[in-house]
Amino acid sequence: METAWLSADEEQAWRAFRRLLIALPARIGRDLARDSGLSAPDYEVLSTLSEKPDRRWALRELAAKMEWSRSRLSHHAARMQARGLIDKEPDPQDARGCLLHLTDDGFGVLERAAPHHVVSVRSRFLEHVSADELAMLRKLSTRIAGLPD
Repeated sequence: METAWLSADEEQAWRAFRRLLIALPARIGRDLARDSGLSAPDYEVLSTLSEKPDRRWALRELAAKMEWSRSRLSHHAARMQARGLIDKEPDPQDARGCLLHLTDDGFGVLERAAPHHVVSVRSRFLEHVSADELAMLRKLSTRIAGLPD
């Protein structure tokens, strides 16, 4: 097999994108921790659970959405449960699984964190792109991630 090495432009674009994938989440994560005491994974779990009308999500489905292993999410959820942010309940559809439930306390933490998180996203990301660039970025991200349009 012959390797199709990157051109100089491709390599520069890839390195800049790779750096963005590291820098942006780290900076937003630091802001989140400073402003709310939540980690980025905590916020992802809480905000995703809040999307459901009953604030419950099967662990296996949430792990798939977050692209985490069930084990990783289960361990993280246990730490969040110990802090009173979520509860675990038996999953009636999966005897070996569980449902994660966003508690009222967890929802309150999310409500207090969300405004600070939006400020961080705006200042660290949205203020650096035009409306046209944002539309293109959404289109590219959707395509690359394999999401429906």
